[in-house]
Amino acid sequence: MATEFTTRTIAVLKKVPRGKVVTYGLVAAMAGNPRGARQVVRTLNTAWEKDKLPWHRVINSQGKISLKPGQGYELQKSLLEKEGVKFGPGGQVDLAKYLWSPRTQKRRE
Repeated sequence: MATEFTTRTIAVLKKVPRGKVVTYGLVAAMAGNPRGARQVVRTLNTAWEKDKLPWHRVINSQGKISLKPGQGYELQKSLLEKEGVKFGPGGQVDLAKYLWSPRTQKRRE
């Protein structure tokens, strides 16, 4: 049975729109545990397929993909690029441009 934090994490992840990214720590904070980034990773590993989570939109706080080359990095980068996310030098995403948060989404609506 899923914990309350896991349930909230899944709800947050389902809201991340196409063309935006979110960090593990930001998801954790929005789900109610600012120190729960590793729990977010576990939730993604166990529930992404069953709950149809946009796992590829979650990156680390440096704006980079955490997966290693040959272990999903290329797929994640490709999926983000198809949504219009651009990568800069060193494979970094401009968080000022692409980071999603519910507050910025509401301002645009």
